[in-house]
Amino acid sequence: MADGFRAAHWLRTATMACAGAAMLSACATDANADKPKSASSSAKSTPGKSYSRDPYPSTYKAYPGAPTLVTNVTIFDGEGGSIARGQVLFADGKIVAVGETVTAPEGATVIDGTGKVVTPGIIDIHSHLGDYPSPGVEANSDGNEATGPVTADVWAEHSVWPQDPGFSRALANGGVTTLQILPGSANLMGGRSVVLKNVYARTVQGMKFPGAPYGLKMACGENPKRVYGSKGRQPSTRMGNIAVDRQTWAKAVEYKRKWDKYEKDGGDAPTRDIAMDTLRGVLDGEILVQNHCYRADEMAIVMDMAKEFGYHVAAFHHAVEAYKIGDLLKQNGTCAAVWADWWGFKMESYDAISENLALLQKAGACAMIHSDDENGIQRLNQEVAKALAAGRRAGIDISDAVAWEWLTINPAKALGIADRTGSLKAGKMADVVLWNGNPFSVYSRPEKVWIDGALLYDATNPKLRPVSDFELGQPGAGDVK
Repeated sequence: MADGFRAAHWLRTATMACAGAAMLSACATDANADKPKSASSSAKSTPGKSYSRDPYPSTYKAYPGAPTLVTNVTIFDGEGGSIARGQVLFADGKIVAVGETVTAPEGATVIDGTGKVVTPGIIDIHSHLGDYPSPGVEANSDGNEATGPVTADVWAEHSVWPQDPGFSRALANGGVTTLQILPGSANLMGGRSVVLKNVYARTVQGMKFPGAPYGLKMACGENPKRVYGSKGRQPSTRMGNIAVDRQTWAKAVEYKRKWDKYEKDGGDAPTRDIAMDTLRGVLDGEILVQNHCYRADEMAIVMDMAKEFGYHVAAFHHAVEAYKIGDLLKQNGTCAAVWADWWGFKMESYDAISENLALLQKAGACAMIHSDDENGIQRLNQEVAKALAAGRRAGIDISDAVAWEWLTINPAKALGIADRTGSLKAGKMADVVLWNGNPFSVYSRPEKVWIDGALLYDATNPKLRPVSDFELGQPGAGDVK
């Protein structure tokens, strides 16, 4: 009975409230109908003015080139294809044709590549050239803003010294035509990376790869917890690392919400935060996460954290345990950048194996070699040779042409530029290397290197051996590469 009484009482109360609400609604409607409309009431919302996404734009202009045909040459196209005796034609800065026979325009420069190999230019996804230039003295050390666990406000390009002789050595000795410069790994979020064409320019803007997305350098593990734990502040543990990351992403999500609303509806502009601009760019998919991370278990946690906050990890760098989670990397569409056999310099780098790259390839994951070193960048072809040999010894049969993907198209994918470079396909940038022998031999080296079809290095021509302004007048004058 008590329940029945309460039900009846609730029904009567609800009915009266609805009737009252309906009357009020009708009155309000009638009142609005008679009320003169103000100018503001009929105006549409005005979008708020956003900030510049590209305040330091690329001014890169390709050096002049000449239509060029390389004949009778072994071709690795960078996407796993090969031609034993083929031809490559490029003109106006682009690849024109690749095949067994190619028709060249009249007046094209013809190079006989007999006994040699043509490949796309190498792309190093992890470099600090310019930020940690050569000579490596304290005055030039500008690669690590180790003053806080989150320094997403710093941009690597603001430290790049274009005269760093390391650029020309990477070009002449390594056939490196594109490279990503990252801020250092002391921080959980170390700042923005920048992608450069490996050309001489007076300014870093003159080297910036046109249209390449920025990256956000993040770091797992020992570096951030050691640097800040030693200062008695968070993070001092791996759980502290993730806690600070999550706190920061939560703020970034709110920052993005405010700016999205302002840019859509107008009103009062949110307070600008340079660090949050970068994180918002990640959440919008405009900036790609490049995450230093050694251990497999940490990579798995980071991929879950990315799902929690709605972003994507483009690539893990230094991923010495990536071979343990090739399936997870493939499922998440995340690449792994690794060394061939550099390991054991700290605990989190201990469980490495030389078959890492080959196992990732076998798992169907996107994998690549990287340097993180001003000398290693000059021999990435040899690093891949070591990884390839290790895989074959383990019974994983990978061809030379497929292994070249680890040097070009896969890093191009992880940088968001695979539609423009990374393989010898018609219409792509003519970033090309002619090797004087099998590039997986320690006795081979670049003979000629073109960037956007311009011949920037020729081992047979002393006038085409790049020398930076800094090297002029120095002992050897920089011509001893």
